[in-house]
Amino acid sequence: MVILGIDPGYAIVGYGVIRAQRGRYQPLEHGAVVTRAGENFGRRLEIIYDSVSAVLSHWKPDAVSIEKLYFQNNQKTAIGVAEARGVILLAARKAGAEVFEYTPLQVKMAVTGYGQAQKPQVMEMTRRLLCLKEVPKPDDTADALAMAICHGHAAGSALRRTLMCRPNREN
Repeated sequence: MVILGIDPGYAIVGYGVIRAQRGRYQPLEHGAVVTRAGENFGRRLEIIYDSVSAVLSHWKPDAVSIEKLYFQNNQKTAIGVAEARGVILLAARKAGAEVFEYTPLQVKMAVTGYGQAQKPQVMEMTRRLLCLKEVPKPDDTADALAMAICHGHAAGSALRRTLMCRPNREN
């Protein structure tokens, strides 16, 4: 199964493509879509859409794993992230990929086995599970790979699918 994990944002969108097979993970590609702060916001969304669409077109993932949006203190930031997330979901929909959403707690549990794990622990376990020489940079990229691993765990068994894996049917 090929999985595209995405850490949504509007300044940086982390992405990671992995192959999940029999509990093992192989990294295929990872990186970040970066938009400039001074750029028109509509143009930033267009860059995100085009870039994510290109990754989707190249890898044709079986699933897209994305962080479930949660309320943040800064409403302006939350709205911007929600808009960026919307164009990412649109790109996935147009590519025919099924979208699955996970909370940060679900990702921590899947990657480290501990729901209170700190970010460096999650990043290190992501590196180990993917047999990478170092933790991917920027952090958003490592977060996206962790999202993909989370779905790989969730989709790995019928029990996991029942407990964790809920496709977003609205997309």
